[in-house]
Amino acid sequence: MNQELPANATLSHYRIVSKIGAGGMGEVYRAHDARLDREVAIKVLPADFAADKDRLQRFEQEAKATSALNHPNILTVYDIGEHEGTPFIVAELLEGEELRERLDEGPIPLRKVTDYAQQIVSGLAAAHERGITHRDLKPENLFITKDDRVKILDFGIAKLRQLPSEAGGSEDATRKAITNPGVVMGTVGYMSPEQVRGHATDHRSDIFSFGAILHEMITGRRAFQHETMAETMAAILKEEPEELTESSPNINPSLERIVRRCLEKKPERRFQSTSDLGFALESLSAPTSSSGNNLTTAVNALKDETAIKSLWVGRLAWPAAAFFLVSTLVLAGLYLRRSEPRGQTMRFSLSPPEKFNFADVAALSPDGQQVAFITLGSAGATSLWVRSLASLESRQLLGTDGASFPFWSPDSRSIGFFAGGKLRKIEAAGGPAQTLAEASVDPRGGTWAPDGTIVFGPDTTSPLLRVSASGGPTSEVTTFDTERGQTSHRWPSMMPDGRHFIFFGRGNPANKEGLFVGSLDSRESKFLLSTNVTGGYAEAGGKGYLLFIRETTLMAQPFDAGKLELSGEARPLVEGILSFPTEIGPTAFSAFSASAGNLLYRTGDQQTTRLTWFDRSGRSLGAITEPGGYHEPSLSQDDKKVIFGRGEGVGTQDIFLMDLVRGSSTRLTFVPAADTSSLFSPDGSQIVFSSNRAGQFDVYRKASSGAGNDELLMNGSSGRPYADSWSRDGKYLLYENNGTVKTKIDLWVLPMLGDPKPFPYLQSAFVESHAQFSPDGRWVAYVSDESGRAEVFVQSFPVSGGKWQISTAGGDQPQWRGDGKELFYVAPDRNLMAVTVSGGSNFEAGRPAVLFQTAVPLTGIADDRNNYVTTQDGQRFLVNNLANMTNSQPLTLVLNWAADLKK
Repeated sequence: MNQELPANATLSHYRIVSKIGAGGMGEVYRAHDARLDREVAIKVLPADFAADKDRLQRFEQEAKATSALNHPNILTVYDIGEHEGTPFIVAELLEGEELRERLDEGPIPLRKVTDYAQQIVSGLAAAHERGITHRDLKPENLFITKDDRVKILDFGIAKLRQLPSEAGGSEDATRKAITNPGVVMGTVGYMSPEQVRGHATDHRSDIFSFGAILHEMITGRRAFQHETMAETMAAILKEEPEELTESSPNINPSLERIVRRCLEKKPERRFQSTSDLGFALESLSAPTSSSGNNLTTAVNALKDETAIKSLWVGRLAWPAAAFFLVSTLVLAGLYLRRSEPRGQTMRFSLSPPEKFNFADVAALSPDGQQVAFITLGSAGATSLWVRSLASLESRQLLGTDGASFPFWSPDSRSIGFFAGGKLRKIEAAGGPAQTLAEASVDPRGGTWAPDGTIVFGPDTTSPLLRVSASGGPTSEVTTFDTERGQTSHRWPSMMPDGRHFIFFGRGNPANKEGLFVGSLDSRESKFLLSTNVTGGYAEAGGKGYLLFIRETTLMAQPFDAGKLELSGEARPLVEGILSFPTEIGPTAFSAFSASAGNLLYRTGDQQTTRLTWFDRSGRSLGAITEPGGYHEPSLSQDDKKVIFGRGEGVGTQDIFLMDLVRGSSTRLTFVPAADTSSLFSPDGSQIVFSSNRAGQFDVYRKASSGAGNDELLMNGSSGRPYADSWSRDGKYLLYENNGTVKTKIDLWVLPMLGDPKPFPYLQSAFVESHAQFSPDGRWVAYVSDESGRAEVFVQSFPVSGGKWQISTAGGDQPQWRGDGKELFYVAPDRNLMAVTVSGGSNFEAGRPAVLFQTAVPLTGIADDRNNYVTTQDGQRFLVNNLANMTNSQPLTLVLNWAADLKK
C-alpha cells in the first residue's frame, strides 16, 4: 500500500479524515477511532518495512515500550497495526506546531527556552529510565502544543532507518543503523560524534542532540551547519559551535555551561544522565545567591571547565564523580557548622533514595543538620526516612509504614509522625515506634515544645490538641473563633520561646482564614495575616521572620517574636513552592521547612492528572484529556457525558463538561472562585456543584447545557457542604458537611422536591464522607474512619438497622455498578477493588477482588470525593490517573537563605 489514502478509507476501526503531512518515515493522517469515538493521528509506514520481519518485530517492541511510558512530554502511542501488509501507528492527535516552525521565526525568549528545555529533558529522562534511546532528536521531532507543552515524537522510529541508496543531499533521507556498528544513525546537524562515526550509541547521544537543539533555541541558528552534509558532519567531529554570548550577551552563565557540557565531543564528558541534566536546568529557575552563584550540585560541577575535562576521562569518571559529590557535601557540612556570620546563600539538590519518590512532606531538624522525609514506594506505600546532611546515605526507619507529616523534637533526636490513625514518635537513630495519642487517618501536623508538650492537629475538623511526649491524655490547646467561622486548626509550628506557636486557622468565609499565634498558656489566639496555606516562624541572620505563601511564592516578613507582631515589608524568597490551598483542596499545606538559618522546600505544580479510560483488566483504552489539574469526574447516566473540576489558576477551579460522543469540551462556570464537587441530575439536564464565590462554600445548580445563570441551591454558612450523590429518583441530594468538634464531618440530605430543608443522615464521633446512593436508592455506600483508618461501609437509606463493612484493609471512593450488584472502591495501595453485593431484605457483600492497579492521587478521607467513575455496566472505568507517578522533584536545601533578602 504505497498510494495516498483517501478520505473515509478505513484501517481496522479507524476512518481516515484527512492527510496531515508526510516525510521519509511515512504519511500522517487525521483519523476517527470508531471504537472509542475519538480523533487520533495515524502514521502509515512505508510498505517495504513489512518485508523485514525482524525489523518490524523490534519496531513493535519499541512502540509498546514507548506507549507504556505515559509521560506528559512524550507522544502517547495508542495502537500499532497492519493494513494490507503495511504497518501503521495510532497516536494522540496534537494541536500546535513543530519546534522547527517556532525556530524558523528566530531565537526563542530565554524564559521559554528554559521551560521547553526542562520539558524535553523530563520526557527523555522517563524514556532513558526504561532503556529507550531516541537516536534522532531534532526540532522536527519536538512538538509544541497550543498550551505550550512539549511533546517528543517518533521514539523508536529511528531504529527503522536504512542507509540511502545514494549519498545525496537530503538530511531527511539519511541515516540510521538498527544496532549494527559502522552505520550512520540520526539526522545531520543534530547527530552526536559517535553517530557520525557509526559507533555504538547510548542515552548520552540524545544529550548531545538536545544540546544542539538548546543552542539553536537560544541563538536562532544551528550549532553545526555547513553547505554540504560532509562538511556538517566534519564540524560535529572537530569544531565548536559559536559562543552563546555573541547572540545573547545577557545569558545566564550557568545555562551557557550546560549547553557546552551537552555538546562535549566525548560522551564521558557530557552529563552522564538526563536526571543530572534535569537538575542542572531546574536550578536555573531557582533564586540565585547575592554573588550570582547558584551552588546546586549539578551546576556547581560545571564551574571549572578545565577541571571537568580532566576529571571525566576514561576509567577515572566514576571515582572523580564520587570525589566531587563527597567534597561538595563536606563543604556543605563545614558551612553548616560555621559559627561566624555567613554572607552567601548556597543551594543543594537532595534526591530521593533509589526506587523511591519523595512525598510532599519533609522537615529540617532544629539544629539544621538532618532531614526527615516521607517516601512513596512503587505501590504508593509511605514510610519515614532520615538523612544527615553530612552523609551520602538516607536511612529508612523501620516500623513507620503509612507515615505522614513528620516533625522533630527540640533536641533533634526524636521524630513525631502520624500513622494508622495514631500520633507516634521514634528515635532518629532508629528503634521501636511509640504510640502517643489517637488521631484520625487524615491528620494535620504537629510540633514539639522544649518542655515535652506536643501540639498536633488530629484531623481536619478540630482545634489543636496537646499531649505529653511520653503519651497520656489529650486536651484542647486552641478554641475556634466563631466570628471567623473557624472549622479547623492545623499545621502548628513552635516558636523559640517554647510557649507560643504559629498555626493555620481554616475559616468560613475563606477570607477570614489565615495564620494565627497560639499559646500553651492560653486557648486564645492572635490573628497575624490572611492566607490559604500554612506558614511558620524562622530565624536567620540574627532576625526573626514569618514565612508564608502568597499565591505560590514563599514570602518572608520581619516578625518580632517578643511582641508577636509583624513589621516591615514582606519579601519573596522562592517562586513556585508546591502548595495545596484550601480553595482547591482542604489541606492548606505547603512543602517547606526552615530551621537554624536553613530552608528546605519543593517546587512544582499540584499533582498533574489525566482522565483515561480502562477496561476491567486495566488495559488502557485511551485518554480523553491532556495532563492537567482534574478533580472529581462524574458521568451522566447514559455514559455519554462527563463533568469534572479543572483548576485554571491559583485558588480557582471551574466545572467543565465533555461530550464523550463528539469529543468536545464546554466550560460551564466562569466566576473566579473554586467551583468543585459537581454532579449530574438523574436525567442529565442539570448539574449541582459547590463554590466559594460568595466567600463561603455554598451549593449551586445550573443547566448542563450551560444556559442560564447559576442558581443558589443551599447556603453553606453552617458548614462547608460538598455534593456527593443525587438519588436516581431525583428526590434527594446527599452531601457531606462540617459538623461540630465532636461529630467532625457528617452526611446530610437535601430534599430536591418539596420542602428543601436539609436533614442529617449520619452523624457520629467519626468522619463520614464520600457517600453514594445505590441505584435503587435503598442503600448508601460511604467512607468512615471509625476503625482508625478509612474503610467503605454500606448503610440503609433511611437509616433503619445495621451497617456492613465492604473494604477489608482500607478503602475509599466507593462507586456502584448501574444495576447495584457490584461495588467498587480504591484500596490504600491504589488498586481498584470490586465487591459483588446483593440487596433484598438483607444486604450481603462478597469478598473484595483486585481489578487493576491505578495511578490515582492518594487523597485523604476529607479530600476529593472520587478520582474515577464507572460506566453503567461496570466494564469501563474513567480514571483520573497521575500523569507521571515517577516524576519526583528533588528537595532543595538552601543554606543561609536570609542573604537573599539583602539583594
